[in-house]
Amino acid sequence: MGLVAAVIIFMILASSLIKSLKRIKEGNTVIEKTKVKLEKINEENKKLAEQLEVTQSEEFIEKQLRDKLGLAKEGEIIIILPEASIVKKLAPQIPEEEEVKPKPNWRKWLELFK
Repeated sequence: MGLVAAVIIFMILASSLIKSLKRIKEGNTVIEKTKVKLEKINEENKKLAEQLEVTQSEEFIEKQLRDKLGLAKEGEIIIILPEASIVKKLAPQIPEEEEVKPKPNWRKWLELFK
């Protein structure tokens, strides 16, 4: 009876150990996935920080003011070009010439003797 009880206790302890090892392995995979996500988020954060730095620079702000609001420095001349569709409408239309094929010899002879 003691041997059977010892075997049962050993099986219970072994299954408990296996379950614990399985949970630890699952926990490690979750940790690894979280580390990968964290690295991606850190990279994205760095990119956003660089983009923020660029957008806060005076050169960027000046470019945006010039492009979007049409502002200029003193003494500069602003040229505003029309859109391509308007330019096409205003451009003179050049008629396409039809390709004139030479008359065949038999037709030339016929016209000569008429």
